Amino acid sequence: MKDWSLGLGMLRLLRLCPRRAEQKKHKLRSSTRNLVRIVKRRKRIISRHYWLLLLIAKLRIGLAEQTLLAALGHAAVYADKQSSTPANIDSSLEEAAKIVKQVYSVIPVYDKIIPALLADGVWDLPKTCSFSPGVPVGPMLAKPTKGVSEILDKFQDIEFTCEYKYDGERAQIHYMEDGTVEIYSRNAERNTGKYPDVVDAISRFKRPSVTSFVLDCEIVAFDREKKKILPFQVLSTRARKNVVLSEIKVGVCIYAFDILYINGQPLLQAQLDSRRQHLYESFEEEPGFFQFATAVTSNDLEEIQKFLEAAVDASCEGLIIKTLKKDATYEPSKRSNNWLKLKNDYMDSTGDSLDLVPIAAFHGRGKRTGVYGAFLLACYDVNNEEFQSICKIGTGFSEAVLEERSASLRSKVIPKPKSYYRYSDTINPDVWFEPIEVWEVKAADLTISPVHRAATGIVDSDKGISLRFPRLLRVREDKNPEDASSADMVADIYRAQKHNQSNRDDDEQ
Repeated sequence: MKDWSLGLGMLRLLRLCPRRAEQKKHKLRSSTRNLVRIVKRRKRIISRHYWLLLLIAKLRIGLAEQTLLAALGHAAVYADKQSSTPANIDSSLEEAAKIVKQVYSVIPVYDKIIPALLADGVWDLPKTCSFSPGVPVGPMLAKPTKGVSEILDKFQDIEFTCEYKYDGERAQIHYMEDGTVEIYSRNAERNTGKYPDVVDAISRFKRPSVTSFVLDCEIVAFDREKKKILPFQVLSTRARKNVVLSEIKVGVCIYAFDILYINGQPLLQAQLDSRRQHLYESFEEEPGFFQFATAVTSNDLEEIQKFLEAAVDASCEGLIIKTLKKDATYEPSKRSNNWLKLKNDYMDSTGDSLDLVPIAAFHGRGKRTGVYGAFLLACYDVNNEEFQSICKIGTGFSEAVLEERSASLRSKVIPKPKSYYRYSDTINPDVWFEPIEVWEVKAADLTISPVHRAATGIVDSDKGISLRFPRLLRVREDKNPEDASSADMVADIYRAQKHNQSNRDDDEQ
């Protein structure tokens, strides 16, 4: 099926699709009933089945969401015979696909995009379907790095800034002109009910001239008596929804580091120094409740190293390094080279943790009888929509954690592996799981593996990549399985590790 014909077929159907955040919760509600009624009109039952699987992103045939967005762009070009292609465009189809993808990253709601395409065409889509409060933007993400010297190498002749990387929960706070407040997670899930204390207090921090805004920030557990940041594990003890304000026991502080919208003006295309100026001028700090991310602008290696140490001493994970005045726009839903993260933990090893999905387990023996003794973890290949095995993990668990994880996963056992699991025939787990949980894992390093399938064909044509000495850091309840570390990210970390090892060998020689 050609991309454009797929798009034409989807134009009417997708108009009834709920926003992406709701799809991720698999709660299609009334929109699903509308979808079913439309699909039932199709004559072939098997065709209906596959259309529905396609719409809820469960088909897993390599037809990822980016393919669908490109198809919609192509369809819009073919459907609109009257308007002419703008000048200076070599390929109208490629440009249309690019426009739809860019708009979707800013406003991931088919309910808004499809009517705009049908009414005004694809060339005016950025104008007719623009960012506004109340709809979460996909967060900009940072790429991992392993040392200050690597940062200086990547940002040569570019002014950059360093910020504390806080150990909390990423949040996007939307304040509408009518005073309504909404809070969204990094997965665009509505977290407003989880933080009634933030909703109640946020208007207190804005200046009187501010009527609407969208903040990018980190919500962190905070001890106001001792004036110190608390670990993420403390924050995770808060209830997840329907929290009663009077029953809150764990206080939080908002650490704001970016502003995406202010008083009717989108700021995504503004440089970071301009966005930061808007942020500082629009809000007032209140220690322990609302503070700006601690930042310094310097290209001095020793000063940055000391700033990193200060961040760790302040109970932060490390630093986020960002371009400031050039190539410093906000890039929604993208892990950008213009943002780098530097964590203190394992700086001489992988440089960053990986978010992996447990897809299988092996029964414990001896002291571990009755629980799972080891787990098979996988990364996610976005292009092929498959989970690829990357390591077995069985060490570093306390008895309590092992029992907790085993109990949690027992309800996810399935009779056989999914068709989109990639693993070696030599791996024979005792049980297989639905891909539900995401675990943050650290390792000593990465190595080429003839057994595991992570990033197969990217670094080596026949072999994959595996982790050596992995250990569990925490369960990422804020992430969906499809948000796990990608095969491309695994390959990037492996290449960076190999490059740094080569440099160390040269220095020793």
